[in-house]
Amino acid sequence: MKDIEFQTTSYEQWQEEAVKALKGKPFESLFTKTMENITLEPLYTQETLIEKLGEQLAKQVSTIRTLTKASNFDIAQQIVGEDAASFFANLQESLARGNDVITINSPVAFEWNEEALGQLADYLTEYSFKLNVQSTNDQLLSVFTKIDAAKRATVEGYILSPEAVELADYPNVRTYAANTIPFHNNGANAVQELAIALAQASQYAKNVGDFKAFESKFFVNFAIDTQFFAEVAKIRAFKVLWKAFASAFGTEASAVPVVVETSVRSFSKLDVYVNLLRAGNEAFAAAIGGADVVTVHPHDCLTKTSDQSVRIARNVSLVTKEESHVLNVLDPAGGSYFVESLTADFVKEAWALFLEIELAGGLDAYTALQSDIDAVYNKRIQAVETRKHSLIGTNIYANPVDALATEENGQFADVKRLAIPFEDLRTNFAQAGIKPAILTFGELKNYKPRADFVQGFFATAGVVAEQTEGFTSIDEAKAWLADTAFDYVVIAATDEDTKALVPALLEGKPTTVILDAAGKYKEDEATWTANGLNGFIFAGQNIIEKLNSVVASVKGVQQ
Repeated sequence: MKDIEFQTTSYEQWQEEAVKALKGKPFESLFTKTMENITLEPLYTQETLIEKLGEQLAKQVSTIRTLTKASNFDIAQQIVGEDAASFFANLQESLARGNDVITINSPVAFEWNEEALGQLADYLTEYSFKLNVQSTNDQLLSVFTKIDAAKRATVEGYILSPEAVELADYPNVRTYAANTIPFHNNGANAVQELAIALAQASQYAKNVGDFKAFESKFFVNFAIDTQFFAEVAKIRAFKVLWKAFASAFGTEASAVPVVVETSVRSFSKLDVYVNLLRAGNEAFAAAIGGADVVTVHPHDCLTKTSDQSVRIARNVSLVTKEESHVLNVLDPAGGSYFVESLTADFVKEAWALFLEIELAGGLDAYTALQSDIDAVYNKRIQAVETRKHSLIGTNIYANPVDALATEENGQFADVKRLAIPFEDLRTNFAQAGIKPAILTFGELKNYKPRADFVQGFFATAGVVAEQTEGFTSIDEAKAWLADTAFDYVVIAATDEDTKALVPALLEGKPTTVILDAAGKYKEDEATWTANGLNGFIFAGQNIIEKLNSVVASVKGVQQ
């Protein structure tokens, strides 16, 4: 076996075999565009990467490794409680169970009185923290006046605020945050987030004047989405960009903390345990990318967390940290041709956007930013509503009997979540009280694929449609339709049978019944709709637009 050698294959040979496997489809069909408008290739090789990056590759890898603050990450479990007593009980429990960073999102559900602030001050002198406050006057910040002056130099932590919080006696508390999460929650892509982080850092650096003094108080705060490799590349790209950023200020870059939290942009109130999988995916991407502090949001955080969900979220970080062994490597993604290429693409595009923002006069003056983010968000929504992007349990493989929670956690109420249109759709269908049915025709093996597709279509709206047993004659189908109590019926049959059924069924269709056909029939569409067919259900259709139009049609008939 030692003498066996495998034949070397070139990219051109691989491409030739790929074209054969495509059976007539163009090779370009294997290339895809990301939300950042970056083209993903079907194969990445060492040769193509070196050709693309050359000497830049070695510098990129070296920079990422030298600007990684630590080979490990700290767990930052957010502490919640309905009152001060439960809050501090949960805080103590989290620290005992593996939490490293006391994480608090203000406002909390209780008043920060003198006793509570004093109790919190004792914890902050012993443990690192991450405080997310609403303003520089937030009541939570009063805790720093409760800490003994002799202990303040050893206090370590991070403060997220719309404006930098000035704490003169706390040299190890970082208060200059490039916080991209509000932009992420509005729909920003990875390139936009990176450019925004640099633009925010630039504003702070200019105001402080001394770059090193600024850098010692600076950190970046990212949300990590479910696009696994893109999020790994985003964190890695920031480190490369930071070196260039520091160089532009005439100094050598130091590693700055990368603080992250799992994104709730893809979270859903439907089939909430899928959120656990999403959070696990995001936390693992953060670890591989080189995050320093990681907050994992519980799977039910959109409504109301439980002791179990908090424990599971914390364990996601613990398992990643202690059992995956991924942290035994300084840069786990280093050497992946795909990730290295994607990192370089993010660096190039984000730097160009950052310079554009700077030339406009900074973030406040760059008026095109919000419209650009809105455009990305609209693309995401369109992809979800047409199932080009899957939200398991929400737009595909949905559980129709899953109860939609009505509670709302104010912390995430303003996030432009991708699942919201489907949650609203369920509410809309439930209020309308529509009674749908699937009219099947022919043999089971022939109509079942379309009937199953239609059932899945309805399931996204929280509806289980009554399904007939396959009719064997058109007269039977006509008789059933004429006497049906259902107000919305979809025909599921083969193309040939559907073309025979539709004209016949339209002849005697009750005016109270909305009739659709499963499939695409471009040649017959105009004639059928003119004779009373409502429309069609097919793959690639915008589910939200289609089913909301059905609700409107049924309501129109009922009135």
